[in-house]
Amino acid sequence: MKPNIAVVGGGYWGKNLVRNFHELGALRLICDADSERLQALGEKYGVPTTLSYSDVLSDPAVDGVVLATPAERHATMVREALLAGKDVFVEKPLALTREEGEDLLRLARKTGRVLMVGHLLHYHGAVRALKDLVSSGELGRVRYVYSNRLNLGKIRREENILWSFAPHDVSVILALANEAPESLACQGGNYLHAKIADVTVSTLAFASGLRAHIFVSWLHPYKEQKLIVVGDRKMAVFDDQEPVEKLRLYAHDIEWKESMPVPVKAEAQLVAFDTAEPLKEECRHFLSCVETRAQPVTDGEEGLRVLSVLQALQQSLDRGGQTVTLAPPSTRAYFVHPTATVDEPCSIGKGTKIWHYSHISPNCEIGEGSNLGQNVFVAAGVTVGANVKIQNNVSLYEGVELGDDVFCGPSMVFTNVLNPRSHVSRKDEFRKTRVGRGASFGANCTVVCGHDVGEYAFIGAGAVVTKNVPAYALMVGNPARRLGWMCQCGVRLPDAPGRVECSACGSEYESGPSALRRVG
Repeated sequence: MKPNIAVVGGGYWGKNLVRNFHELGALRLICDADSERLQALGEKYGVPTTLSYSDVLSDPAVDGVVLATPAERHATMVREALLAGKDVFVEKPLALTREEGEDLLRLARKTGRVLMVGHLLHYHGAVRALKDLVSSGELGRVRYVYSNRLNLGKIRREENILWSFAPHDVSVILALANEAPESLACQGGNYLHAKIADVTVSTLAFASGLRAHIFVSWLHPYKEQKLIVVGDRKMAVFDDQEPVEKLRLYAHDIEWKESMPVPVKAEAQLVAFDTAEPLKEECRHFLSCVETRAQPVTDGEEGLRVLSVLQALQQSLDRGGQTVTLAPPSTRAYFVHPTATVDEPCSIGKGTKIWHYSHISPNCEIGEGSNLGQNVFVAAGVTVGANVKIQNNVSLYEGVELGDDVFCGPSMVFTNVLNPRSHVSRKDEFRKTRVGRGASFGANCTVVCGHDVGEYAFIGAGAVVTKNVPAYALMVGNPARRLGWMCQCGVRLPDAPGRVECSACGSEYESGPSALRRVG
């Protein structure tokens, strides 16, 4: 019995996946946010439909999820599907950052689910034949590969041409090279939108001496999809726009006469290959992997390799074409749960743990050995010290600074605007909240912004802090008032003026009417 497949996204490309899985007898459910399109697909193929992705994930009869959604949603949707126990086939790219891709790959391994990326050319008969020619040595040593993927076609706004067109070519070139590039460079032009490249030219240099170029554009007068592989014995041309004669082999040679190279051209030799529809073969392969638990040809690891190259090329593009090196695989010394999101760049210390569904925004600093519980949000630019414990459902908004050893109880609240209005932007009025070393905040307490909380202060559960809090103060109530003093070890000190001693650890303090100072 074939696996049951749900296709999520029935638009420009998704409708082709819907058709193929239906023809293969595996389509159980279609999901799309466009109700009219969804209704049309449901009526055409006679299968159930839903507007809700959660319906797909909660359906026990769905074995595999196929995602043809915008690229910026891939990482989140793949993660949710894997956690729901579904095998996943996601259209390219796997994600938008290598860090996201690494997390998805780890999650797929942990859950034992199939993770496949839609790099379609690997399932094209001509590309399969081309890979055989290279691996058999028919072309000799491969020296140069270049590809053109050009069209006056669909103009995207959610991704640039590099991420829209180039993943297919990067994927095939990496397979032909059988190695990762050492250095990369990418230049482009933005003609229709100031921040979205319409044309890019990428260069990949490999340690073996192989060089590759990728030219992609959606501002071209005609459609061209061509891949050229130049070996020291023969050259191969894959032209996907040719109706029949798509793969040709040229036994061209270079002879030297009077110390000058002279080309000797040969007639093209047609190469036969399986002409089955590539997309149907790709869908068939996913079904086979779901059934047999085999690794797909374009599995998560292959998707991560492509993603790493794309991210490096984007970095070069952002730097005006500067050559960049491909960074080694991540060796981060902290833990991020697969459901959590960490936006780069940020600094996270060794041994820190970030748990379920938390979100760390860019440009944050989190010290070593900290622990962020479930559903914690850390806004851009926030600093968190070492050995900080943040319990579930806590948000650290812009302007919050936590020292070392701070404890934040469940669902406690920091604010950053004194007089918020939904219709009035006051981002330039954010006020800082500075928290000293070792301070503790009880569950559901609130700290109104613009105040400092001294070291080892203790804010009781449900208290509302509306003024600066001195070090070691025990604060309770709404508004919070000082009820007494707390020792550094977390035990309440005697309510007496002058010198007092902690009954638990023996530490001594000098107590005054409005301040406490540790002695020695």
